[in-house]
Amino acid sequence: MKRLLLVALVPALLIAHADAPAAKPAKATATATTDARLETALASSTRDPKNVVRDQYRHPRETLAFFGVKPTQTLIEITPGGGWYSEILAPYLKDGGQYVAAVYDDAIPNQPAYRYRQNTALRERFANAAVYGSPEVRGFDPKAPSFGPAGSADVVLTFRNAHNWVDEGTADAYFKGFFDVLKSGGTLGVVDHRAKPGTDLEKMKTSGYLTEALVIELAQKAGFKLQDKSEINANPKDTTDHPNGVWTLPPTNQHDAKDDAKYKAIGESDRMTLRFVKP
Repeated sequence: MKRLLLVALVPALLIAHADAPAAKPAKATATATTDARLETALASSTRDPKNVVRDQYRHPRETLAFFGVKPTQTLIEITPGGGWYSEILAPYLKDGGQYVAAVYDDAIPNQPAYRYRQNTALRERFANAAVYGSPEVRGFDPKAPSFGPAGSADVVLTFRNAHNWVDEGTADAYFKGFFDVLKSGGTLGVVDHRAKPGTDLEKMKTSGYLTEALVIELAQKAGFKLQDKSEINANPKDTTDHPNGVWTLPPTNQHDAKDDAKYKAIGESDRMTLRFVKP
């Protein structure tokens, strides 16, 4: 009798299960939310229109996706300069994460005046809590760079800065600082002007372009593992051989006025995009 009852119930159970709506994967929902927040940040009217025009060269949507940035993370951007990425990242992280702008400490004497101006501009911008939340402007000493408590960050990003450290001879110290501040499993994302393979060090120092091999060597020396590389920010029009190095090209445009159309047609530099992980 019991066996007959079970046989009768099985079809009904199968029908009920088939009629039940399939649950949406949590991961897919989270991804959709992440994408929506990023799209909102990218489309915000608070972004400088001059910065928006440069999306075509800097590909922020694809670059941040490649680095795996999530709105719940603690993210440190190294020397954000005029705040091109700050305009995107701070609003993106304001409701569930933390954005930190690591800048040259104002207390360091005899710095170029533009650094003070940039730091002041960042702080003034971030005063608009409705847009940016509570980002932090965190000072560091470039001679002994430390970016926060050990193991406190999920992501460290640096855009077009590594060539300066190579020129100054401080690159090893910077990459060690990145390694120290990141959590185990944390991401280091590097974008920089890309030299042709085999370019010698002195040429790199004067041109502003670095080989991928050198950047990878610096990161690995600090303890990172190369996880992936991308051609998101590549520019095949850039020969990387210009009279005033990378500064010949937009947006710096250190060239004769008669050559403006030539360099405008090239656009911004050819760039490497590298993702490292702290084991």
